[in-house]
This record gives sequence, C-alpha cells and structure tokens, in this order.
Amino acid sequence: MNTERVLEIFKEITTVPRESGHEELIIAWLLEFARKHGLESKKDEVGNVLIIREASAGKEDVPTIVLQSHSDMVCEKNAGIDHDFAKDPIPYVIEDGWMVSHETTLGADCGIGMACALELLSGNDSTGRLEALFTVSEETGLDGAMALKPGFFTGKTLINLDSEDEGQIFVGCAGGLDTTARFSYSEKNAKAGNVILKLRISGCMGGHSGDDINKGRANAVQLLGNILYDLLPTNYGIVRIDGGNKRNAIAREAFAELAIAEDRVDDALELIDLFRDNVLEEYGAIETGIRIDTSLDLLQEGTRIIDRQSAVRLVTALAAAPHGVLAMSQEIPGFVETSTNLASVKMTEPGVIRIGTSQRSCVTASRREAGRKVEACFVLAGAEVSHESEYPGWAPASKSALRDRCVASYRKLFNAEPKVLAIHAGLECGLFTEVYPDLDMISIGPTLRGVHAPGERLELASLDKFTALLTDLVVNFK
Repeated sequence: MNTERVLEIFKEITTVPRESGHEELIIAWLLEFARKHGLESKKDEVGNVLIIREASAGKEDVPTIVLQSHSDMVCEKNAGIDHDFAKDPIPYVIEDGWMVSHETTLGADCGIGMACALELLSGNDSTGRLEALFTVSEETGLDGAMALKPGFFTGKTLINLDSEDEGQIFVGCAGGLDTTARFSYSEKNAKAGNVILKLRISGCMGGHSGDDINKGRANAVQLLGNILYDLLPTNYGIVRIDGGNKRNAIAREAFAELAIAEDRVDDALELIDLFRDNVLEEYGAIETGIRIDTSLDLLQEGTRIIDRQSAVRLVTALAAAPHGVLAMSQEIPGFVETSTNLASVKMTEPGVIRIGTSQRSCVTASRREAGRKVEACFVLAGAEVSHESEYPGWAPASKSALRDRCVASYRKLFNAEPKVLAIHAGLECGLFTEVYPDLDMISIGPTLRGVHAPGERLELASLDKFTALLTDLVVNFK
C-alpha cells in the first residue's frame, strides 16, 4: 500500500460532502471510483456500499477479507466560521507532521479508513479477495450497520478501520443509548425596564463523547446550566438558550440570552465573574481557551421570555444532570465502562426545548441504568423523556486468529508490543455480529486527535506505520 496514494485519495474525499444523513454525494463518488477502476460494486436500500476486488493470480484460495469503514463524518465548526458542509471542501493544512483542519472537523474519522480501503482495492498489491464495506450514518446512530442484511458481504474476517490510536488493536467496544428530554413552556412578554444580558461560553476543547469522556474536559452545556442556576436569584427571564450539537461530541459552546431588571445587572455580572474564576481554576490544568463572555443590549418591544416556572425547571435539571464517567471497568484497568454525555440544549420548535444526551457502556444493564438515571433527573423536573437509537456493545472474543495475526505482524514490523484493548467509543462491530455471528474482527487505525471537534488532526507518521501494518495483514493473509 502506498501511503502517499492513501493521502491523495483522502484529500479527494475531503472535497465531497458527507454529513451524516446526507451521504448521497459520497455514495455516488464511491460507486464512480469502483467503475473507474473496473471493480464490482453494489449499494443496498439505505446507502451502504460494497466494492469488491477479486483475488490476485495465485491467491484464489486465500479467505476473503472485509475492509470496513463508514462513509459519513461529524460536521462541526467554530462559531462565526463561514463554512457550508453541504458544498464546501474541508479546509486543511499540513503542519508539524499533522494534517489538521483548524476551524472545522477534518473527517479523518473515518475518511482515512475509507482511503486505505480504496487504495488496497485499486493498488498493485497482490491479495486475496477483498470486500470493502462503506456504511452510512454511523455517527448519528449506526444506521447503516443496523440495516445491514445477511449476504451483503461474504467474508468472515473483518478489519474495521475506524480506530484512532496507532499501536492499539481493539477487540471490543461500548454500546450506546440516546436519551432525549422535552420541556414544554409558555411565553410571556418581558417586563418593561429590563435589559438583555447575553451570555456566551466558548473555547472549550470538546471532543469525542466516548474516547475523550474520561479526560476531564469542560462541557459547555453543563457550564451553562450551572451558571444559570447560580443566577436564578436575579429573577431573569430566558429569551433564548442554545448549546452543544451532536450526541457524540462533548459540547464546546453554549449561549443564553436573558431579560433582567436593570438594577439586578451588577449582581448578575458579579456572579458571572465569580463563576468564571472558578471555572478557570477548575479546568486550567486541562484547558486554556475557555471563555465566558457577556454583553448588554436594549430590550426590544415585544420580546418574549419563557414562563418562570418552566425556566426554573429547565435550569435546575441542566444543573443536576449527570455528565462524564459513571463507572470504570473492574476487569480492564483504566477502561471506562459506563458514561453519559450531556450533549445539547435546543429550542427546536415553538414551545419546546430539547435536551440531548447519550449513554455508553459495554454492559447492557449498566447502559440502560445510565439512561434511567438521566431519565429520572429530567422527569423530576417535569420533562417528557424518551430513549432511542440503542445499539449493542462488542464483547471481546476469547479466541481470534485475526487478533493473533495482527499482534504478530506488529511485532515483526516494529519490534514492539501492540496494546490489545476494548474502546469506550461505539463501533459498528457489535451490530455486525448480530447479522454475521461467525465474524472474526479487529479494529485498527492511525492516530487521530480531536475527532468530532474543530481542530481534528491526523498524525502522518502514524499513518505510515498503520498502512505498513494493514498491508502486511492483507498481503500475507492465509
């Protein structure tokens, strides 16, 4: 496998819009890639694509390998950045040994996995039969994997290319469950004599709600809930509230617009200053970019606010809602077993505010218990709560020929011992086992950092090692 060719293919991928749920253009691009290289391809009813390369001469008896990646990406950008993910190429630079997109997500999760599979399909390496599976909407609910039908692919050895740490071989993952709380509210006119206090939290690192949940990073939605709770004695009214975005991303930014009596503004600003000092002290060793900014504006005639009772219930629930690690594994040192992510607060429709959360655990009962914990918090505050998009974990197999081959290959190539681990992030492998129970699977990848957030980056030196490992695995597979 040629690493430079992998990068060239990935650069092409960054020009194709592929936000989760809107993969039409990348699906067409994949099918056209197959046509141009004389490869067989097919697409199922949800948009999963399979591209097949038949065995090289002399390797017809080698068992088929399935190379699997997902075709969608998380589309996040910094506030104020003029970028349209539906049409604009991803802006990236190569610097200090990394490929990075400073203001948006890069999409190396899982675009670099796609590029590696496509290079093997179209390159000159002598291999057995390859089936490259590209699933849709992995990032928003593993929809493609959930819809996969028996017989879409034939191989019984699958290499998932969606991991983010070179030198680590993943053999298990957490399952997930989304929980949504809906607060209903009525509106009334803000009082004459009030002013508008705008409050913005920004500059949080954010990150992957699974892989980064144990790193102690600030959650902007959680911070906003806490500061609004502290401000309740000032008797403000909520005009607008917005924070976070994707379920699988730790919230980086949050915003509130408050109507407040002019004679309470100084009290509010004093409380905000104290809160800011506490936050900077709490997170100073981890994050240096957190900003808590305020501004004042005139109250426009006819400004509407959320009724006081609903506002208090909402703010109290946000302040009380759990976020972060709930339990560590008793079997795997340092492995997060169960967590919850307070992902977003949105005024999505008139009279309704939605709170989005996601729960992860490799233990089904613990995952559902986390969902009940979140549910109880919001039900007590008077919200309607629902659970959706549950998917299973992937339990490590006691025996795996593919895992053993990968470990041996890594030792041979790099004279080092790889780590064999489970990951707290969700992978599609757990769903594959429900339809293809005889699969032997691993998940590997190059080193990515900051996935699901602007500043996502790919370490190029790790890509060299990863492509060498994947080539050795595929070319020498027996």
